[in-house]
Amino acid sequence: MMYNKLPNLVLGFHGCHKDTYRNVITKGGSLKASTNTYDWLGNGIYFWENNYTRASEWASNRYGDDGAVIGAVIDLGYCLNLTDYASSFVLKEGYNILKFQCELNNTEIPQNKKPANMNDLLLRDLDCAVIQQIHDVNRELGRDAYDSVRGIFTEGDPVYPGAGIFEKTHVQICVCNPNCIKGYFTPLTKDDKYPTP
Repeated sequence: MMYNKLPNLVLGFHGCHKDTYRNVITKGGSLKASTNTYDWLGNGIYFWENNYTRASEWASNRYGDDGAVIGAVIDLGYCLNLTDYASSFVLKEGYNILKFQCELNNTEIPQNKKPANMNDLLLRDLDCAVIQQIHDVNRELGRDAYDSVRGIFTEGDPVYPGAGIFEKTHVQICVCNPNCIKGYFTPLTKDDKYPTP
């Protein structure tokens, strides 16, 4: 598609354990791709786009005092941008092919699920399988591979009664091509003596 190259660099924030932080920031290591079946944007390295607070909250909830955040400068490259209307056609094609493959192999199509005692649809096995199917089809047909996948994740309670806006809604990026990551950095805290530009 002609307009899938997003021209700007974005900042991404990755919540992690402090050992991962030290390996990447002080030892020059790299973040590793996640390959969980429930990763909603498929396999890759996950970042919250321009959202240090959400990354920090996630890291603290998961690792307690051992939580940390790594910043990254990212070129999204050829992006499957799920905030763009045209992506719905790509997703439908991926779903139809996945459904056909499951019928052919007499297997169940994966399902998205809510964890016990939660309202959010956090376990996205179906979404992951559809996106991985899209990547597979692109490879098999010699199409350009997506460098990244970007989407809006609706999460949390309504901000106010009757709202269609939710407390933890955020934009997430899944980097499929690690060369999209132009550098890692340690996020700074704001100097309150100066305004934030």
